[in-house]
Amino acid sequence: MRTRAQLFRYAGLEVDLDTLTGHYELDGRPFSESVTFEGVGHLTTPVVTAVANLWYLVAGLSYYKAGAALRVDLASTPVGPKGRALLHAALHDGLGEFSFRNDLPLDDVIVEGGVDVEQFSPLLNPQQVLTPFGGGIDSVVTVTRLNANLDQALFIVSPASGRFASLEATAAVTGLPVVRATRALDPQILLADDSFFQGHVPVTTMITLLAAVAATASGRGGVVMSNEHSSSSPNLRWRDRDVNHQWSKSWVAEELVADALDELVGHEFLVASFLRDRSELWVAQMFSRQPEYHHVFRSCNRAFAQETSQRAANWCGECDKCLFINLILAPFLTRAALREIFGSEPLADPNRADQLCALLGLGLDHKPFECVGDPDESAVALVKVSALDEWADVPHLGELSLRVSPDRDFDELLAPQGPSRVPARWLR
Repeated sequence: MRTRAQLFRYAGLEVDLDTLTGHYELDGRPFSESVTFEGVGHLTTPVVTAVANLWYLVAGLSYYKAGAALRVDLASTPVGPKGRALLHAALHDGLGEFSFRNDLPLDDVIVEGGVDVEQFSPLLNPQQVLTPFGGGIDSVVTVTRLNANLDQALFIVSPASGRFASLEATAAVTGLPVVRATRALDPQILLADDSFFQGHVPVTTMITLLAAVAATASGRGGVVMSNEHSSSSPNLRWRDRDVNHQWSKSWVAEELVADALDELVGHEFLVASFLRDRSELWVAQMFSRQPEYHHVFRSCNRAFAQETSQRAANWCGECDKCLFINLILAPFLTRAALREIFGSEPLADPNRADQLCALLGLGLDHKPFECVGDPDESAVALVKVSALDEWADVPHLGELSLRVSPDRDFDELLAPQGPSRVPARWLR
């Protein structure tokens, strides 16, 4: 039986010319995480250090979760009201899936400490932007559809164990310069001590804030994210709270991050998701028109294991992510083209039928804890695919299409969805 810790303490952030090192303590047990940057200016300026402290606060959740401490002491970490609001949401909602899976509500956590922040007005170029790049269809579409008049560079985060081959291959196709960060997690977390609680943390928020560090350190005025509309859709409702695997990609998280950064560096620095008002189906349509990426991109999570020996060299064809990407591309690419890309046919595999039901909202009582679209998007894609002659020999597709009742149709999902904070200068 795991027991909760009493105190998680922020023990200090070290800022060197090119490296951030965050120190934490869990009931006195020390943890450290370091991030080393390439292709940026010095990190030691006051404005960059201020942004780095915001990353340091959210990054601490990777170590907080090990003990789910009852008290959190921010000690002398600078944090303003907007930064506190971000940390509070990241703790309660960003760790929502963690709480659900461990049946461990965090409503009783007390956060104390912290000192006032100073606001800066750095000189940043709004025409220069940094785009975090993960090598999947979302980030490819963002990179290729962003206004070509912008001075764009990719931002890639790699683990200390080495770069991800599939991501690097996809990045190379863009021809864009790359700003890098190498993230070294504390080995104690990677070893997964049996006494630790395990679970999902808001990684995308951490990456967003690292991109903000890199952007401000290199004089860039914006960070362009690639989080689409359905990332705001929760997986389920638990103890009167929404639980969303993709919380850190959501509209709410985007606004919280933007507000916390505005509190430090002013509204001239912009963080926004280029795909915020777009469905995954629209993203798939745009990606289908870019064949130069079709045989290098990868969204299968097995390609991104921390340990190099555990990384899959190809699409596994078995996980929820492989199945979902196959499904949303199928209305736009031929079956033969999809088979060539994936090396298999997840959609045609009867062993994947239960997983497909879960994506459609017909299986589990919630959609999978994975970065996939909402059930409506999956259902609309399935109805479209099941009507195509080339898929007529896959009986479970037709059978399932008769069981779904999506609220939107195909054309609706190809139109803009909801609000966006993207400025006109980012658009073509």
